[in-house]
Amino acid sequence: MELKVKIGKTVLNNPVCVASGTFGYAHEMSSVIDIKKIGAVFTKAITKEPRVGNPPPRIVETPAGMLNAIGLANVGVDVFIKEKLPFLAKMKPACFVNVAGTVADDYEHVIRKLDEHEGVDGYEINLSCPNVKKGGISFSSHPDETAAIVKQLRKATKRTMIIKLSPNVTDIAAYAKAAENEGADAISLINTLIGMSIDVNKRKPRLTNVTGGLSGPAIRPVGVAMTWKAAKAVSIPIIGMGGIVNARDALEYILAGASAIQIGTGNFVEPETALKVLNGITEYMKQNKLKELKDIIGKVQTA
Repeated sequence: MELKVKIGKTVLNNPVCVASGTFGYAHEMSSVIDIKKIGAVFTKAITKEPRVGNPPPRIVETPAGMLNAIGLANVGVDVFIKEKLPFLAKMKPACFVNVAGTVADDYEHVIRKLDEHEGVDGYEINLSCPNVKKGGISFSSHPDETAAIVKQLRKATKRTMIIKLSPNVTDIAAYAKAAENEGADAISLINTLIGMSIDVNKRKPRLTNVTGGLSGPAIRPVGVAMTWKAAKAVSIPIIGMGGIVNARDALEYILAGASAIQIGTGNFVEPETALKVLNGITEYMKQNKLKELKDIIGKVQTA
């Protein structure tokens, strides 16, 4: 049975990955899960300078999910290289660093710094950040904005570059195509949906930031639909995420066109979710007498 997946220049031993912001810098989880069995680790978002993030409360539980407004809290690229990268470089799974910034040059700075070191297989570019140079609009606010930053960053590295798309757009396929046209190796989607929760007794938002990113099982149907739409538009691999907590959820994404998947909120509920999902996919393939994962990627029958 062949579970290996090629994402750009990187070969994953299996399609089950852990999502950025839900697995820390990996070493935090090493005592509760056998990391070497995961296909890839996607780190917390790394920025040019350290960030403390938004003030609390910045996480709120919701029906079938959660809202977060962490604010990209992280140690910054220099501390990441010195203190976090040594552990990541020794891991057996692939390592993709999630990269964020406030202007395109911030992303490039982080990538060029990391490109000087071993242990990083590639980058996941978080386009949901506000572009302060353009008045605070998101880098994913228009396909042209997406194309421009992908074009700039493609020149900065030869490593695998994955573009993480926001679901808060009208036509996800247009953004996926724009990224592919400028040299992206893969697309990951979806990032969180914009949500809000109000304390009706205090008559105030539950998050200090007012709104936050909605994740968890509640958003899975949106993620599956967008994966299906994006996969029809591009020929590069899709990495699907959003509400995956068991093998059935993961298989929905794979059948919709995802070559790999990421476990996010499920890691908070049960740290070994990724391994249980992997075991479930393997069992599904055995039951259906499938020899290769590619035999079911994008094989949903819609007609």
